[in-house]
Amino acid sequence: MSSRTFLGQPIRTWANRCVAMAALIVTWASVAAYAVTPDPDPSASRPAKPPRPALEVYPPNVQLDSARDYQSFVAVLRRPDGITVDVTDQVRWSVGDDAVARVDGVRVVPIADGKTELVGRFSGHNFKVPVNVKDATVKPAISFAKDVMPVLTRSGCNTGSCHGAARGKDGFRLSLFGFDPDGDYHRITREMGVRRVNLAVPDESLMLRKAIGAVPHTGGKLFDVDSPYYATMLEWLQDGAPEDPSDAKPPAVESLAVYPQQAVIEGTGTKQRFVAVATYEDGTTRDVTNLSAFSSNNSGSADIDGTGTVTAGSRGEAFVMARFDTKTVGSQVLTLPEGLVYETPQQPARGEDQYIDQLVDKKLHQLRITPSGQCSDEEFIRRVTIDVIGLLPTEDEFHQFVNDPSENKRAELIDRLLARKEFSEIWAMKFAQLLMIKSTNQVSYKSAFLYSKWLTEQFQNRVPVDQMVHELLTSTGGTFSQPATNFYEIERDRLKTSENVAQVFLGIRTQCAQCHNHPFDRWTMDDYYGFAAFFSQIGRKQAEDYREKIIYNRGSGTTKHPVSGATVEPKFLGGEAPETRGKDRRKVLADWLTAPENPYFAKSIANRVWAHFMGVGLVDEVDDIRVSNPPSNPELFDTLGEKLVAYDFDFRALVRDICNSDAYQRSCQTNDSNQHDNRNYAHAVIRRIPAESMLDCLSQVTDSPDKFRGLPLGARAVQIADGTTSNYFLTTFGRSPRATVCECEASTDPSLSQALHLLNGNSVQGKIASGKLIRTWLKEEKLSPEQILDRLYVRSLSRMPTKEERDDLLAMVNEQSNAEAVLQDVAWAILNSREFAFNH
Repeated sequence: MSSRTFLGQPIRTWANRCVAMAALIVTWASVAAYAVTPDPDPSASRPAKPPRPALEVYPPNVQLDSARDYQSFVAVLRRPDGITVDVTDQVRWSVGDDAVARVDGVRVVPIADGKTELVGRFSGHNFKVPVNVKDATVKPAISFAKDVMPVLTRSGCNTGSCHGAARGKDGFRLSLFGFDPDGDYHRITREMGVRRVNLAVPDESLMLRKAIGAVPHTGGKLFDVDSPYYATMLEWLQDGAPEDPSDAKPPAVESLAVYPQQAVIEGTGTKQRFVAVATYEDGTTRDVTNLSAFSSNNSGSADIDGTGTVTAGSRGEAFVMARFDTKTVGSQVLTLPEGLVYETPQQPARGEDQYIDQLVDKKLHQLRITPSGQCSDEEFIRRVTIDVIGLLPTEDEFHQFVNDPSENKRAELIDRLLARKEFSEIWAMKFAQLLMIKSTNQVSYKSAFLYSKWLTEQFQNRVPVDQMVHELLTSTGGTFSQPATNFYEIERDRLKTSENVAQVFLGIRTQCAQCHNHPFDRWTMDDYYGFAAFFSQIGRKQAEDYREKIIYNRGSGTTKHPVSGATVEPKFLGGEAPETRGKDRRKVLADWLTAPENPYFAKSIANRVWAHFMGVGLVDEVDDIRVSNPPSNPELFDTLGEKLVAYDFDFRALVRDICNSDAYQRSCQTNDSNQHDNRNYAHAVIRRIPAESMLDCLSQVTDSPDKFRGLPLGARAVQIADGTTSNYFLTTFGRSPRATVCECEASTDPSLSQALHLLNGNSVQGKIASGKLIRTWLKEEKLSPEQILDRLYVRSLSRMPTKEERDDLLAMVNEQSNAEAVLQDVAWAILNSREFAFNH
């Protein structure tokens, strides 16, 4: 909907309109079909060799490490139009040296030690994958941790809905997703005597009988007698159900890969196979396709079964995930309808500084989505002014901008806004929400005020965000003299502190890993308590003023693992365990966290900035970055983080890039291909103005300032230091209570209570009356009703009224004897409109 139609109804009906926003769903466009050329008959004569097709075989190399080992493979053809086709069954497969390995269907199995190649012949060309075989005659014994535990996980035995529940199920408990294999071994082999494990008659063991459905089982039948899962469990039982020796534990899984890493599938019902390969710490690999738990975040578009085969559904985008051991990885799947014609829109040449539009356009082309055109000058000045400084453009700023013929006026406007102090105040407020700055029983108002002031000064002084965070994490001293130390006074629990640091500065929610391995991400209990150990030596003592505390490094203190009871040494998330002896652990952590090479920090901060200006993050929600919640545009996600590092963590430089992009400056008016898209930035997302900025805009339009605790009359709502300071308007419109570090606490969702408050509360009508603008314009400046209408529209909506609006409203003014009252009603209706409440 164009912004010029928001007020397209008669004024008499405006009072009955409530604020609303349409729900958005993902939809894509497609391309015409492309036929795969079959492999020609080798006996037929060919005048010329056909061009080499874009065919890739996965995995890119094959390593077989024992007689039990094998590796499945898949061949994917990428057509000129970008569509990928699974042609595994159309390729003729062979092995270069059949004395080393052989092809068994779509698997390579070992024969003897040596090196050879997997050869695929397609469309007249050979495609080769190196194969390395060792220990081909060695058949290692079944390991409980390496072989049996994956079967239990793959079968769903240790999920939260089954025996992995906190109290187990039907008298049997396993650790959730196998985070405690030693405990699981004890419970399987030592509880219930011979019933669960029958070593005399292994195939009569209850755990096997239930799994194949031979006896009643709440979980139902899990696998068949002729399955590899049954064979693994039975062989382990026949071997005496041995425990892995304490001095010869199997190697841990180091990484997991899923192939192909991206698929663009055309046509409902089309299938694409995926292959999962695990790499262990000793360098060996394993095909774990049949042991991984596969899932899709959008099964309507791309459903994946237990064998790793995706079936295309409705048009859309999905990420299919594979989980094995503690690792979870994902691949992007785009599903496009068959037979739709798509023409690539003409785009101007993009320079290096237009990296945002390059990557956004690339993704839109993959999805066959045509972007909307550029927004009008009126729309742009309102949108960017609200986003950058949280205010509306003044009448003078509006007229100066729209009448400026310069081609660079938008870039110049962005630079002017970035130089204003209000920009710093907006971001200080956003970080104050994340840092939960407010007075409590243990944090005085003075501490909260000084903490908020320190934060604002960091942004005003253009302190790079990495330096600001480093100072925050390593702060030492009194909460008055060193306000950043309040970070450790607001939250004193070291486990919660570690969770908050991970969520705010890395965008990672580690909370799930406190009691068990994270079910949807890579983080384990070891990771959780290793990260928490960085905060185990924080000391606190009373200062002379009873309201002030002193934060310092005690130099002692440990963190215990709740399962093993062992002392956990500090360990970076996804990284190494650094040497911390004799050091302030917080400084060691801060050095790693803010380092340019940190894989999470810059991307997380950049994603928050992007979400503020674009309405939705590349990873959404912005503080829930995980494998199972991947970015909608991975390349752009990575590039924004790289740019922030290249800019030395200068906020303004990244904001300048975003606001100058075509992606930001698009119209909110949609077309047939992008009307349901809200994740790929094909059009501007209509967003309700945040609570603080909404109140500030109301005060600005009506010239009626507010008074807040600790601030002078006329101070803006975004300047409020203490999170406990609020009013009914701010609470109703979703101001963050600052109770947690979650970004979601500051809500911009429209609600009925908001509409009713604007319609019937005193915020709008009271401000119109107290500001006395209409009376001043009529009595003192002697403006005509038409001039007043123009000023009201420009002040509130950053546009002139349309001819229809002006004619209808002037007719209403002329019908009444009290022009002031009618014009106040007009102002009231404008401020109650959707066009005022939403940034578009």
